[in-house]
Amino acid sequence: MNQTFGPVRLFETPDNPLPQGIVAGTVTTRDRVALRFALIPSRLPATRGTVILLQGRNEAIEKYFETIDDLTALGYMVATFDWRGQGGSARLLKRSRLGHVTSFAAYAEDLEAVFREVVLPDCRGPFVILAHSMGGAVAMLAAPRLLNRVERIVCAAPLISLPESGPDPRRLLAGTTAMRWMGLGRVPMPSPARAKGPPSIATSFLTGDERRLRRNTALVETAPQLFVGHPTAAWLRAATATMRHLDDSDVIAGLQVPTLFVTAGADRVVSSTAAERLAWRMRSGHSITLPGARHELMQEADRHRAPFLAAFDAFAGGALPLE
Repeated sequence: MNQTFGPVRLFETPDNPLPQGIVAGTVTTRDRVALRFALIPSRLPATRGTVILLQGRNEAIEKYFETIDDLTALGYMVATFDWRGQGGSARLLKRSRLGHVTSFAAYAEDLEAVFREVVLPDCRGPFVILAHSMGGAVAMLAAPRLLNRVERIVCAAPLISLPESGPDPRRLLAGTTAMRWMGLGRVPMPSPARAKGPPSIATSFLTGDERRLRRNTALVETAPQLFVGHPTAAWLRAATATMRHLDDSDVIAGLQVPTLFVTAGADRVVSSTAAERLAWRMRSGHSITLPGARHELMQEADRHRAPFLAAFDAFAGGALPLE
């Protein structure tokens, strides 16, 4: 593996400027997938350590510029990257905008590559993980390897299971497994939870904040190449297999990194109940719920977003003192 800095393009819009001091580069995983990453220094004279920011499905570094600014203003350094198959990282299916991966273990390899080749040599310790949605599932999958390497994990609306109103994950796993064995793993599938029609506050499953919804819509219009469409059958199989894995008692016994799950009270994309139950079953798990919040807590209205950032800082900041 190797990592190089620039020239790697980051996209900004008038309402979403580049964070101060940001630098970008690429790192190559063991299986030869090029990932785009970014590093952003603390904006205080001192540095508390590094937040490793993990995105959800179909997101990109640019979507988190505001959150990065908030974290660096608190004295954290931030390291973040695009998962394989999305953002500015290499696509796994050529000439396709489908979201595709055959196993979430591949995402865990992305995290390992960035941690070893970028975070350890170039970032100030100690380290904490801040993960959203799919990133939370990957963080939990990788948690046994992260023990004694990261101090805390904070998961915002993690993908532990699908919402109770959605399809049964067990049936979805069986069906998509059969499709993969029949050679249909690359067939596009409807997202399990997806609002219909153009983005609007009335229909959005993701945020109730008008300004941030417009900002993210403008980002998609400015740089559509960063984003993907429907997941493939293989991606859904990988996701539901991970859900089943994280429901295993022996697996849960190995999750020992202190972890906080922050769930959204009005989440229609993932199951808040499943995340709360996993926290209860873990030896070092904790959970809180933000009533009325929708799925993307870091893109939500200030009345939800500010308490989330405060909870993150209270839980993670104790392990990353300002020095």
